[in-house]
Amino acid sequence: MTNVINEMPWSEFDKRRKETDLVIIPTGACEIYGTHLPMGSDAIAADGVARLVAEKCNALIAPCFPLADSSMLLAYPGTLTITPKLFEMYIEELMAQLYDYGFRKFLFITGHAASNSTIMYVARKYQEQKGCKWAQVDWWRFVQPLGKGIFDTEGRMCHGHAAEAGTSVILYFRPDLVDMSKATKIEPNVVNYPDIMTFVPMQDKTPSATVGDATLGTAEKGKAVVEAAVARICSFLKDEWAVDIKA
Repeated sequence: MTNVINEMPWSEFDKRRKETDLVIIPTGACEIYGTHLPMGSDAIAADGVARLVAEKCNALIAPCFPLADSSMLLAYPGTLTITPKLFEMYIEELMAQLYDYGFRKFLFITGHAASNSTIMYVARKYQEQKGCKWAQVDWWRFVQPLGKGIFDTEGRMCHGHAAEAGTSVILYFRPDLVDMSKATKIEPNVVNYPDIMTFVPMQDKTPSATVGDATLGTAEKGKAVVEAAVARICSFLKDEWAVDIKA
């Protein structure tokens, strides 16, 4: 039985929405992700995690939104991007409709870092104005501390763009879309002033849009870190929102 709203008949949704007030909202992006991973990797990860969490807590899942502001990667063919304002409108209207259907707890699984602030802005309004609960998992940052003892590298060699962590997660969820023969190892640029915000275009950092070591990615590592992440998310739902979690 699916937990994804757009994969069920309306009659099933009408029944299920009366049994839970928790909805999970996964979002991704369509952008270059190394030469070995699909451009929808952010969405694949967010949607996959959402499905695993929902199985544990009887939550429903909104359709995964596959686009975000990826304008910083338009130098690479295939990148599809929308403006932050359009993304804000989408989150605003989606939350409004889900609220009207009776949902009061909103868990965002965010696969693209540029979407974080927009989601927080809209979700805070629902918290302040309607008393809703919300939480956001910034996926690729969330797994960084969980990866200790799982991955062979650390820092940006592990968690850089399309590196060991990202490659492992996509190998776990969609191995059919990964071509490890094209995986590369690219040393990150040295950042002399990490305490001062600047922007360096991706094409100036790497020829392949990989930052870190993608060659070390495995499905086994992806499975281990995803399971640790799902357990952590479920602990939050149980402890903070009193959500029943299946053993």
